[in-house]
Amino acid sequence: MLFGSSGIRALYDRSLVNLALAVGSAVGMQAGQVVMGRDTRTTGPLLAHAFSAGVLSSGGDVRYGDIAPTPTVAFATRNAGAGCMITASHNPEPYNGMKLVNPDGSAFTREQQGVIEREVGEKHWRDWECQGRFDCSDLVSPHRESILRSVAPDGELSVVLDCGNGAGSTITPGLLGTAGIRVFCLNCNVNGTFARPSEPLESNLGYVGDMIRTCNAGAGIVHDGDADRMMAFDGRGRFISGDHLLMLFARYLGAKRVVTTVDASMAIDEIAEVQRTPVGDSYVSERLLSWGDFGGEPSGSWIFPDHTLCPDGIYAAALFARIASEWDVAEEVDAMPRYPIVRASFPVTDPHTLLRRLGADVPTDGIRIEEEEGWCLIRASGTEPKVRITAEGKTKDIAEKMAEIGKKMLKQVQ
Repeated sequence: MLFGSSGIRALYDRSLVNLALAVGSAVGMQAGQVVMGRDTRTTGPLLAHAFSAGVLSSGGDVRYGDIAPTPTVAFATRNAGAGCMITASHNPEPYNGMKLVNPDGSAFTREQQGVIEREVGEKHWRDWECQGRFDCSDLVSPHRESILRSVAPDGELSVVLDCGNGAGSTITPGLLGTAGIRVFCLNCNVNGTFARPSEPLESNLGYVGDMIRTCNAGAGIVHDGDADRMMAFDGRGRFISGDHLLMLFARYLGAKRVVTTVDASMAIDEIAEVQRTPVGDSYVSERLLSWGDFGGEPSGSWIFPDHTLCPDGIYAAALFARIASEWDVAEEVDAMPRYPIVRASFPVTDPHTLLRRLGADVPTDGIRIEEEEGWCLIRASGTEPKVRITAEGKTKDIAEKMAEIGKKMLKQVQ
């Protein structure tokens, strides 16, 4: 199985380069024209060229935007057959991979992934008269202008922006600046390594709150490596949980039907009608094809279906800035319902086998245990060799009890 919960990811080695060539060939044969970009990792150029070579060898054409965020590539894919982002998203620098998207921005479905997996072992080589074309293209400008037309922030505001040395550095600082926002930039250079862990977790961002207070900024905005994710801080320098950011967007947008994942808080059910999917933004976008006004997951992926079905951290950053210029975000978040959540992850050699022993049909979907006042989710990570446990309860004691149930179940099959 090549695909995890969000594309293909692996530690960089020669086999990943060979895989990029094979996947490119399979995608090129299916799509015809492919839009492609990459994040800032040092292995990006080689993998981008390998994937491009595969597309060209099958007779497909490539529009290459070099360093560009995943949502920027997805936005540009509207006029192509498919898009490919060379990225490992929030994984550490030794990892890299590929995210494949459709013209509407949605990730490849399981059915489409299955087609690619079957075709990877086939040869799709065309002769010298039928090779595809390779062109470089500016993908950033059209995406930036579309967001500015749609959700340009209104009013005076200053923000601390941390792009994590990722692809968001190519668009978010300029976009917010053009909108008239004063931007204090952190880690907004693209040097190929990350000054902080790329995943925008509160534990990785302890300095941002101090920076907000020092600069007297009105908000904080944070991206991961490919800027499909966006997390935020309020004007008091407090990290906003993904569950509350989901509720904030839903309230501001007036969204009545929200798609989110099985690890999201039950508090969301108090503000909207909710449908839940397995963990992974690809499942959220797939559900939004048929139901829902807005979707996202507490890890920081926000999907605005009227704009695109790709999680768009850039659009989310602009929208959050607009909200922060109109509302007192700290007061809004403090008024929201909240229940204690316990999250833990455990490195294991073979998480998929452990989850199958627990009875999970799809290890990355996991097993969810529900009780009247709490729940627990045990699942294999789709991006790392880990098992993740998430638990929530009406009280802290209930949340911890549900987490202990999950840990005991995991120990029984180790």
